[in-house]
Amino acid sequence: GPEPGVGCAGRGVITSINFLEENGAYNDVDYVSYDVLGDVVCGGFCDAVSRENKAQEIYIV
Repeated sequence: GPEPGVGCAGRGVITSINFLEENGAYNDVDYVSYDVLGDVVCGGFCDAVSRENKAQEIYIV
C-alpha cells in the first residue's frame, strides 16, 4: 500500500483541512474536532495531519 498519510484517507483529510483553512473556518476558534473513518487500509491520516503541522495534539478513540 501507499506510505502512511498519502493514501486516499490521509489525502482526503488534508484536502478537507486545507479547504476549511482557506475559507476561514478556523478563525477565532480554540478547539476543532473531526470524526473520520479510521479503519481503512489506505489510512494514515494522523501522519498526514502531524507531518503538515495541522494539529498540536491528536487523540484517537
